[in-house]
Amino acid sequence: PNQKDQDTLPPYDILDQILHYYVDEGYSMKDILNLNLEPEIVKWVIQAINRNEYKRRQAAPGLKVTTKAFGIGRRMPIAAKYEA
Repeated sequence: PNQKDQDTLPPYDILDQILHYYVDEGYSMKDILNLNLEPEIVKWVIQAINRNEYKRRQAAPGLKVTTKAFGIGRRMPIAAKYEA
């Protein structure tokens, strides 16, 4: 009942940086580690993302409303871009 995300996640300013570089920019873990962020936190966040990819594959494909997708859509699009 009183559980908060901040109880189990790194501080949001650090988490946001890692997510930005890993998901949005496509940096590798090695590249992110070179940005002088805490190595244990970087490894934990990236492992958590990769460990939970299966949850995204279980759901039906949804609309992509950003330039980046999660799951297999991030690595290989499931549909081609339509240009009129």
